Amino acid sequence: MELKVTTLEGKEAGSVQLSDAIFGLEPRQDIIARCVQWQLNKRQAGTHKAKGRAEIWRTGKKMYKQKGTGGARHGSARVPQFRGGGRAFGPVVRSHATDLPKKVRALALKHALSAKAKDGDLLVIDKAALEAAKTKALLGHFSGLGLTNALIIDGAELNNGFAAAARNIPNMDVLPIQGINVYDILRRQKLVLTKAAIDALEARFK
Repeated sequence: MELKVTTLEGKEAGSVQLSDAIFGLEPRQDIIARCVQWQLNKRQAGTHKAKGRAEIWRTGKKMYKQKGTGGARHGSARVPQFRGGGRAFGPVVRSHATDLPKKVRALALKHALSAKAKDGDLLVIDKAALEAAKTKALLGHFSGLGLTNALIIDGAELNNGFAAAARNIPNMDVLPIQGINVYDILRRQKLVLTKAAIDALEARFK
């Protein structure tokens, strides 16, 4: 697969040959969905907590005698039936993470990249760099490229000026190649890759 390379200013900068093993697959929604669910499960904090009856500070003395009151039989006041008592089967601190094999994760990333390429939502630029961290200037570049909602993936190190300028722009995410993931690819309308990012991806899946 061959795509044209453009600069931030919208000028042509040659073309690049994309590997069909990474960008030319027929996207499978089931694999992509499994990876997205795995990511969302893993990022849950799991810090929710409610006190059980054993954690309530309250006397354990029997409330009243067993018989003769005409009411129900009760012992401890810590039980869930009473206000201020412990909660039955309440949430506890735990991990929500699920397992997903590395090979499935790698395949899901390939299918997500292929989905963007198939839909025509993949753009390749020569480099993502600005001399001065000016958000207004970067907005002008994005407007010229027709980008309003995009994920920009650069090489191993981000350009400080570009990353700082893009930080204040809504619906624009900038990540190094190490941070590329299926969920962020899908949640943005366009995927923008630099030539350095493409080289890194092909080296990773070689």
